Amino acid sequence: MRVGIDARYLSHGLVGGVHTYIANFVPALVEEARQHEIYLYADRKRPFELQSLPENVTVRYLPWRNSLSSIQHDFLMRRQMAADRLDVAHFPANYGFGPGSARTVITLHDVINVLPLREIVRGHPKNPRTLAMMSYLHFCSRLSLRRAHLLLTVSEHARRQIGLQSGFALDRIVSVPHAPTPDLRRVDSPTVLAEVRERHGIGQRFVLADALKNPAVLVEAWRLLPSDLTEGRQIVFFSRRPDPLPIVGAAVAEGSARLLIRPSREDLIALYSMAEAFAFPSWIEGFGIPVLEAMACGAPVVASDRGAIPEVAGGAALLSDAEDARAFAANLARVLGDPDTARRLRERGFSRAAEFSWRRTAQEILRAYERAAASSLK
Repeated sequence: MRVGIDARYLSHGLVGGVHTYIANFVPALVEEARQHEIYLYADRKRPFELQSLPENVTVRYLPWRNSLSSIQHDFLMRRQMAADRLDVAHFPANYGFGPGSARTVITLHDVINVLPLREIVRGHPKNPRTLAMMSYLHFCSRLSLRRAHLLLTVSEHARRQIGLQSGFALDRIVSVPHAPTPDLRRVDSPTVLAEVRERHGIGQRFVLADALKNPAVLVEAWRLLPSDLTEGRQIVFFSRRPDPLPIVGAAVAEGSARLLIRPSREDLIALYSMAEAFAFPSWIEGFGIPVLEAMACGAPVVASDRGAIPEVAGGAALLSDAEDARAFAANLARVLGDPDTARRLRERGFSRAAEFSWRRTAQEILRAYERAAASSLK
């Protein structure tokens, strides 16, 4: 089988969930697919991240001149794919257009990409650049679905929602979960942990949270906790953006929280390892990789029951509705006030995270390729 993968995320210097997905499943897939020919399509914007690839892997480099090059490649990459006589063309970043001679497989990471455009732009800046980019990505995602033979997504929840919103047949949507990245492990070194505390000005006891994931409910829940649980503790928010919702700034101003902007990956792993709990009251998650990250590092998880979070948590977290601050506070109190509860959640979290691996993800993706190549899907 000749398989092509759009791997441009690995030549753009990008970060985020899609990059993490591609950067981890592709090497694992290469190891699992030694008997197949694999073509990776990148461009020359940045150095390609993967090196020392085996002989059955070919990297095709597309020219890069400016930001318009990406749009050109979106529609012209299929010419190179056709020349490579692919059996399967995989586009792992929500959209793509394969040659007519190959089966097209697309990873759609969540339902957001196929919602009506007015719902996608809600809550985002309304500047021309943002609106143009979101409109373009929405157009490409919807057009790709009409041409795809098989869809991959990251959870059963996402699978059902994508089928409902897109009309794509459920039997042609395959759920293949993410996994924790190989660098995730509990950090026990007192020296390393002390250095991270000092660098960020963090005390001994804190709850870790993503500042972009419904922080208002967490701050309200914190205010509902009894003083004996909040005294000497803080919420430590981390954010990939410098402008989280104003409630985060208010919590920092009143002394109940700290905000860390783009902490390093190493520091974030140490923070997961030190946290008394990881709070994740997210409104919606197609998968919820931070839940697995926290579990892999030994942080007891208190989260919402929205989206795929219950599916990923698998009974190893305390869950409540994303808008129910009182229930969220009760779950936090159980973890912060009862060492046995915290210990049980920590142990269950380790076991749950261990059930996911990029090798297993790669094996399931390879089976999806084989199914697409052998099928008569139209």
